[in-house]
Amino acid sequence: MTNSIPVGSVTRRTFLKKTVATATLLGAAKSLLPHGALAASGPEVNAAKLGFIALTDSSPLIIAKEKGLFEKYGMAGVEVLKQASWGATRDNLVLGSAGNGIDGAHILSPMPYLMTLGTITQNNVPLPMKILARLNLDGQAISVAQTYADLKVGIDASPLRDVFAKKKASGAMAKVAVTFPGGTHDLWMRYWLAAAGINPNTDVETIVVPPPQMVANMKVGTMDAFCVGEPWNAQLVSQGIGYTAASTGELWSKHPEKSLALRADFADQYPKATEAILMAVMEAQQWCDADTNKDELADIVSKRAWFNVKKEDIIGRLKGNIDYGNGKIVSASPHIMKFWRDAASFPFKSHDAWFLTENMRWGKVKLDTDVTALVAKVNGADLWRSAAKTLGVTDVPASDSRGIETFFDGKIFDPKNPNAYLDSLIVRA
Repeated sequence: MTNSIPVGSVTRRTFLKKTVATATLLGAAKSLLPHGALAASGPEVNAAKLGFIALTDSSPLIIAKEKGLFEKYGMAGVEVLKQASWGATRDNLVLGSAGNGIDGAHILSPMPYLMTLGTITQNNVPLPMKILARLNLDGQAISVAQTYADLKVGIDASPLRDVFAKKKASGAMAKVAVTFPGGTHDLWMRYWLAAAGINPNTDVETIVVPPPQMVANMKVGTMDAFCVGEPWNAQLVSQGIGYTAASTGELWSKHPEKSLALRADFADQYPKATEAILMAVMEAQQWCDADTNKDELADIVSKRAWFNVKKEDIIGRLKGNIDYGNGKIVSASPHIMKFWRDAASFPFKSHDAWFLTENMRWGKVKLDTDVTALVAKVNGADLWRSAAKTLGVTDVPASDSRGIETFFDGKIFDPKNPNAYLDSLIVRA
């Protein structure tokens, strides 16, 4: 069968216009669904509701929305919705979009495990979750109130030991703020204190404060120290309320932080939509990680709709330039937030094993938990690898384990022997 145009039916100009229009339409379709099997049939649905907290490490979700990457992969209906706190994120995930909640989120990496176990959900009802990707490495910090400026507290928290002991003896416990029990910031704060011989369970009072409220609470004297992501540590410094004692990358270089996670029922029911969401976020991570995009990134996320903060509170640390607020200034810090480089996006199972082991340390996860089985259930490294292949990503980790990790105090975590790590820790629940 041949295609022919009857002589005299159209002018050459009309024919060219139609040809160009058709090519443009096909090109647009190709840009929306450019990859493999996804292109053949498209996602099962084109919408999902994803939550985020106003933290710099949520940037990949925001950029995927702002730059049309969800649309590019056939998910034009994705909404990226601000959450008031990690507790609200959890509650909205339990509701799901069918209950006017959300399907997935930018989330503290241990939370999908705690939700799957049911340890942080109402009535301890488990909500199976699936981690699709890690959103970033490094880029958090522990900050101390200006009251303690003379102590010059840094990576070594021991200058606070006697001060906190005196406060405890007086009946007014020192307060340290974290963003969610058992979350990453809680674990960084606990590790930092414990390494200095300060027991976070008995020597201080740990309080929970949503990230965007940290600075305001420090300002009115609600806490003595806090751990949170950016831009809130930088904002604290810019307002002269406190200073950064240490970036979390100084505790554990290239440590895992937030994750992209979905309800497991969404991922199971809509595998193509799940891969489309993942590919959009992975492409956004690559964009966020490019040094040439950092200024535009800060411009975008600083907007009222997203973080509603000054660009100046974001851009410095986003570029690795850290004013600690105590006279220490570092340029091109190796502990810069990483979105893609150093395999930042890959959800290493060994890292999830550490999160679970640390939560065992503090009594938040039962000691007899089958870590290997639980990680296999929640961790979606296989989904990440599939999406990477579809995207044409060739620099893929050879193993699901990053191997042995070493912390600032010399402690070692071997994912093949987590009990040896636990046994080496003097301060624990």
